[in-house]
Amino acid sequence: MPTVSDGAACWRLARDSGVLDLNSRYAYLLWARDFAETSAVAWLRGGVVGFVTGFRRPERPATLFVWQIAVAGAARGRAVGAAMLDALVDRLPDVDHVEASIAPDNAPSQALFAGFAARRGAAVSRSLLFGADLLGNGHRPEILVRIGPLRR
Repeated sequence: MPTVSDGAACWRLARDSGVLDLNSRYAYLLWARDFAETSAVAWLRGGVVGFVTGFRRPERPATLFVWQIAVAGAARGRAVGAAMLDALVDRLPDVDHVEASIAPDNAPSQALFAGFAARRGAAVSRSLLFGADLLGNGHRPEILVRIGPLRR
């Protein structure tokens, strides 16, 4: 689980990813404080090399919504994202579905969540979450990926 002291490192990973929507450093600090139970960090050689931020949907507390996943360039290709996602869900035994929003052209995220669904023997459904018109500023649409029910 992340601690507040991990928040700045998570912000740097998001910034350096070049693909994630960057929130303020303050947001990552709050996330590490208030949503640590539903988030994860990966460490390598004394530093944070990956994070997953998530939260339980208020109207569906058995659903974990994954907000962002980032892995440092030096740690990519080592299944760090998959390991963090698996460890996080394993830590939450009452979660039976995982949701995430993915841009249509984000092949790495699509592969990550498809692999997770396969490992959990779970169905995957997709629907439009937010269109480009709502997101504005040239943002691509966000597709809601819903995975579940999860096999434990």
